[in-house]
Amino acid sequence: MIETAIIGAGPYGLSIAAHFRNRGIPFRIFGRPMDSWVAHMPKGMMLKSDGFASNIYDPDCKFTLRQFCAERGIEYADMGIPVGLATFGDYGLAFRDRIVPELEDKLVVHVERLPNGFLLRLDDGEEFQARRVVLAVGITHFEHVPANLAHLPAEVLSHSYRHRDLTPFKGRSVVVIGAGSSAIDLAALLRDADADVQLVARATSLKFHTAPVPGKRRSWWQRMRHPDSGLGPGMRSRFFANAPGWFHYLPESLRLYFVRETLGPSAGWFVRDKVMGRVPLVLGCAVEQAEIQDGKARLRLRGLDGSKREIITDHVIAATGYKVNVDRLAFLSSGIRSKLKCVNGAPVLASTFESSIPGLYFAGIAAANSFGPVMRFAFGAGFAAKRLTQSMMKSVARSSASVPASSVATITE
Repeated sequence: MIETAIIGAGPYGLSIAAHFRNRGIPFRIFGRPMDSWVAHMPKGMMLKSDGFASNIYDPDCKFTLRQFCAERGIEYADMGIPVGLATFGDYGLAFRDRIVPELEDKLVVHVERLPNGFLLRLDDGEEFQARRVVLAVGITHFEHVPANLAHLPAEVLSHSYRHRDLTPFKGRSVVVIGAGSSAIDLAALLRDADADVQLVARATSLKFHTAPVPGKRRSWWQRMRHPDSGLGPGMRSRFFANAPGWFHYLPESLRLYFVRETLGPSAGWFVRDKVMGRVPLVLGCAVEQAEIQDGKARLRLRGLDGSKREIITDHVIAATGYKVNVDRLAFLSSGIRSKLKCVNGAPVLASTFESSIPGLYFAGIAAANSFGPVMRFAFGAGFAAKRLTQSMMKSVARSSASVPASSVATITE
């Protein structure tokens, strides 16, 4: 039996493993490194987060994004220069090579609860036991497609998560549904790929972050009233970014409200000119009905003013975000999923990130209802890694104290 298994190899999984390694906590980590970033986001995309908020975290900050860019000769600034998706993906792979060489590029296909831990099965058939399991699976299992679109066949409907290479859409008509960053970015990149793209959204206008003014520094008063943070400027964003531990102690109803309403749909300032005036926008409209007509998707839209219109397109991409639901984690046994205490599909977590099932922990987007909006961004990985490491140190100490000395030597070798 090993002490801890980490499932997931994105910014959260890698950060947690780096902290465990530093403190000598025995672990194994599994997953395709940076999979969501290198395989499920469109080429050419830019991160919305600033450079300083896009690190993967080792305890001593030995390998930051700034350092990686300096080593590779890539233009970088803490703020003001967007981080390319390719740069961030390469940084994550380099972090793996340098800081977490233990990563096993394998998938966990089954987790079952045992009286004293968990039984895990890998995609190569290996089975082993672990006292604790940390799930850092990110957005991988949680893509959300609205019910009024979900019945369309895969030939004409997909989620934005499914698209890395957009060249197959060249010359084809595409409708992107959504008003968030992924929708706006995707529409811009589809236009660059010479697709006949339209953007449809309920929102009556698109929102973009404010572009920085080169050479202009905000006044002392502006910085006091709207301090910078890993989630953008503002006192509220500063609290969400820097105090997820305190956020955990807010009343549940307030936490759910903040997670639902904070940092709504918006895109980076750098994508505005790639969309506005280049991509036809159908705003203030919702899809009322969708059907197949002559091999294409026929969308019936209703405007907020009651007006109606139709669009016929070769393909619909639902850039409609992600919704946490533990029932989507099919690799967890039905026994585990049925016993987890959840609210709105997300696990209820203790201040240590531990779920209602002892020894089972969640980090990343699945922890947002417990620790706030920062868990939806890479910036939250630093706090999660530190808090989980503190918890594991105590758990490992208790485990060592409960077994004979000869067994302790075997566990820690």
